Amino acid sequence: MSKKRVLSGVQPTGNLHLGNYLGAIRNWVEGQSQYDNYLFIADLHAITVPQEPADLAANSYTLAALYLACGLDLNNSTIFIQSHVSAHSELTWLLNCITPLNWLEDMIQFKEKALKQGENVNVGLLDYPVLMASDILLYKPDKVPVGEDQKQHLELTRDIVNRFNHLFAKPDQPVLKLPEPMIRKEGARVMSLTDGTKKMSKSDPSEMSRINLLDSPDEITRKIKRCKTDAIRGLEFDNPERPESNNLLTLYMLLSGKTKQEVATECQDMGWGQFKPLFTDTVIAALKPIQDKYQAVMDDKGYLESVLRHGKHKAEAIANQTLAEVKAAMGYSVPL
Repeated sequence: MSKKRVLSGVQPTGNLHLGNYLGAIRNWVEGQSQYDNYLFIADLHAITVPQEPADLAANSYTLAALYLACGLDLNNSTIFIQSHVSAHSELTWLLNCITPLNWLEDMIQFKEKALKQGENVNVGLLDYPVLMASDILLYKPDKVPVGEDQKQHLELTRDIVNRFNHLFAKPDQPVLKLPEPMIRKEGARVMSLTDGTKKMSKSDPSEMSRINLLDSPDEITRKIKRCKTDAIRGLEFDNPERPESNNLLTLYMLLSGKTKQEVATECQDMGWGQFKPLFTDTVIAALKPIQDKYQAVMDDKGYLESVLRHGKHKAEAIANQTLAEVKAAMGYSVPL
């Protein structure tokens, strides 16, 4: 029996941080043998906000190397760069032409980002969800990992599928496959070091809000020393009045491999001055194997390029087949 296919992607903007790792990548690694994984670097999505051209390709390679350093096994996972597979852009145009404008204008993330960017709002920001739909639909995955902030995008993708199949497919022969969400397990929602009520994010202007996977021991120590805490002695989980306590204990639990009960017992009488050095040592120790493997991969550029080349060819074979089926359904002629 063939494995179910899972598809996911991450933008190459800024360094990956603990939230990315614990919220997505570590889960991919732990469950990768159960699925046929297609994991892409979403560099087309990245340019909905200004990017330095000199950094875009370098950031894509850095992200691919981090995927490998975190433990993704090429026997189970296909890693590729989104822009290397032109079907992503072509399918987006085709789907644009059957997607009502008001569907996109109603997207919560568009409204929030448009408010932040003011006059700098571009068409790509509005059209981001259609590109995301194309990313998903090209590979006909069985499951798509989603967090809370992506649920509406997946619902839009399902709406596009239903609309397309209604317009262009026979009732018993759908062209596009309805994707199903894969809800991430508990512990994946990592919050900011400067505000325990906000999600850790690459877009936060403060570097102090996050621990990046490639941060040095000195940087990690500095960030944890200065992270937001409270004045209460004795640390605890799940107290809504103490979001930083819950966040830091959760991070310690996930990176140490201890159970929630073990951590609760260990830290219940601690002050922050006692906990922070313990937490710092745990983070540094957890990230060292990743950092060592990352450096080894980056030092062998030929190997990294071969991984991405193989990923491109494997992804293209599936994506181009889906694109051909879509174009045939819409009435396009076969290229001469």
